[in-house]
Amino acid sequence: MILTVLRNLISNAIKFTNESGKVTIGYKLMDNTVELYVKDNGVGMNKQQIEKLFKIEENVSTPGTNKEKGTGLGLILCKEFVEKHKGRIWVESEEGKGSTFSFTLPVKL
Repeated sequence: MILTVLRNLISNAIKFTNESGKVTIGYKLMDNTVELYVKDNGVGMNKQQIEKLFKIEENVSTPGTNKEKGTGLGLILCKEFVEKHKGRIWVESEEGKGSTFSFTLPVKL
């Protein structure tokens, strides 16, 4: 499930970033959690778009930079998968500057 989350977030970052753009994947290890992130310098989103992203009743689908189509369900599934693993997912974004999708997972020591 977590590989599916990463694959979807990376795929979306590529989809919404121009050819000369940059996608960064990383993590931060904390006491009992790990935070993974996918960051891009793509088209970004406004506050209204962000508020609809993880809500199934909204079903948002936005064409990519090369007019790629999507179902609008990928991020909803990501949220479900992360929450099933007792984690949390969120996004920080600014129009014209890009987005960073982050999620946490508990670490078992």
